[in-house]
Amino acid sequence: MSRLIEPLIVGRVVGEVVDSFTPSVKMTITYSNRQVNNGHEFMPAVTAARPRVEIGGEDMRASYTLIMTDPDAPSPSDPYLREHLHWIVTDIPGTTDASFGREIVSYETPKPVIGIHRYVFILFKQRARQTVRPPASRDQFNTKGFSEENSLGHPVAAVYFNAQRETAARRR
Repeated sequence: MSRLIEPLIVGRVVGEVVDSFTPSVKMTITYSNRQVNNGHEFMPAVTAARPRVEIGGEDMRASYTLIMTDPDAPSPSDPYLREHLHWIVTDIPGTTDASFGREIVSYETPKPVIGIHRYVFILFKQRARQTVRPPASRDQFNTKGFSEENSLGHPVAAVYFNAQRETAARRR
């Protein structure tokens, strides 16, 4: 399991977005049949529609919360809006996908303007259903603080991808 968290440490997800944790649930995220792997690059056009998120929890009665955030907003060299919230889905039943959950913050397409941005998916196991409340704002969201406020504890899974602005030359 330590091999699963190592890319999150190297990519500064652990430390800047979440504290160190032990992954315990399998989470698979795909955009247009392309799986998200730590540090891989996706073109913003590919991420325009919500991804498919499959959760491999072993307890069908468990509920999960999924958060997608950009810790590099508006620019990796000056991330003063850190973190920018892109999506929250709660009450996702174990062994299903996010479409069975309750979207409390709608999906916002990644549109990096300056530099290479990390887009992080973090999965938490909820203590009870319908207990997670939406944050007041998308900007200056804090995953660690949100987890504390909603009694989510440590993450059970996380993965991130990189994206940068698509220039006309890159779209060809």
